Amino acid sequence: MSDSQNELLQDYKDNLLGVFGDPALVLTEGQGVYVTDANGKRYLDLLGGIAVNSIGYAHPDWVAAVSEQAGKLAHISNLFTSPQGISLAHQLLELTDAPEGSHVFFANSGSEANEAAFKLARRHGAARPGPDGAARTRVLALENAFHGRTMGSLALTAKEAYRAPFEPLPGGVTHIPASIEALEAELDDTVSALIVEPVQGESGVHVLPDGFLARARELTREHGALLIVDEVQSGIGRTGQWLATTAQLPEGVFPDAITLAKGLGGGFPIGAMITVGTEVSSLLTAGQHGTTFGGNPLATAAASATLDVIKDEGLLGNADVVGAHLAAALNDLPEVREVRQHGLLIGIDLVQDSPEQALAPAVVTAARAAGFIINATGPSTVRLAPPLIITAQETDSFVASLPGIIRDARAALAGS
Repeated sequence: MSDSQNELLQDYKDNLLGVFGDPALVLTEGQGVYVTDANGKRYLDLLGGIAVNSIGYAHPDWVAAVSEQAGKLAHISNLFTSPQGISLAHQLLELTDAPEGSHVFFANSGSEANEAAFKLARRHGAARPGPDGAARTRVLALENAFHGRTMGSLALTAKEAYRAPFEPLPGGVTHIPASIEALEAELDDTVSALIVEPVQGESGVHVLPDGFLARARELTREHGALLIVDEVQSGIGRTGQWLATTAQLPEGVFPDAITLAKGLGGGFPIGAMITVGTEVSSLLTAGQHGTTFGGNPLATAAASATLDVIKDEGLLGNADVVGAHLAAALNDLPEVREVRQHGLLIGIDLVQDSPEQALAPAVVTAARAAGFIINATGPSTVRLAPPLIITAQETDSFVASLPGIIRDARAALAGS
């Protein structure tokens, strides 16, 4: 097979299902915060595999851990367990400061972690019937939410374009605005669970309103519902803390379940659901949920190495410092209307010539031509989620180039 990028992209079109559209590049190598394509061009990756490559590419500690484990034991099924899975569960419970009686379930992705959480909500609804004595089946989720693409996680996801081709989806989900008023109006004794992202990444990096999560915790307790927090994108140091939830709940107050994935494996597929406390951890019993690959020794070894690197190299602090530096520099650009920054999860709203103009996708294309990988979450919004190892100097190169990138994007739109 030829190593020409165009030929490889044509091979992709000829042989792979087109659910992702046409890929922009064939990437062949990564090192640190840079990736290289099949033609040898190098890019500064400001997207990090969509918040996945938390410690960058080919980190020596991660490579060593994965290589060593692959040479010992990769997969055993969940008829058995391994020291690696047990160790990772300990790490997650410790870093989240989960109370006694909390447990971990390992999956392969964020969607699967959220599927487990949806089933947890169903079991809770059966264990704690509503006012009519029947099982509660109602789940509240938020407008602009994204929880995954499987049928259950898609039911929790708000975006109509994702949902419509697959309806009818699993029922009982009500999407409400992210406001305390809407929460107070909808959360009652018929609700089995509320699921929220503390920072909505897919919609352009929007944090929940002040006091929303704390009020949600009060109301879910009052009405006997679960509070499930989706930290798939915002967790594992992305916002400068292990969990974005920490900044939004009083100290010592926890949700009932937390879902994780993306940055947890440092590039290796793994997801997790943490059930908080003994009562919630007893809802799913043997045979009620499972996975063939979830939590295998190779995946859990990769995740443990990732967590160790984040801790040992002070990457939580780096996310805070470099994220704030990058946001301040972006805010100084006249082409930028607003920056929403939470650690190294950043949404940039661009100044558009007209509301109809789809500037952000054109900026993504122009940025790629200039050697930067970013993505658009809407017509005028760009998202950045670089590896947590990125330096201020590396982000400065992007900020310096962005005005020219935007000019090129405008020119391309004008000529199209």
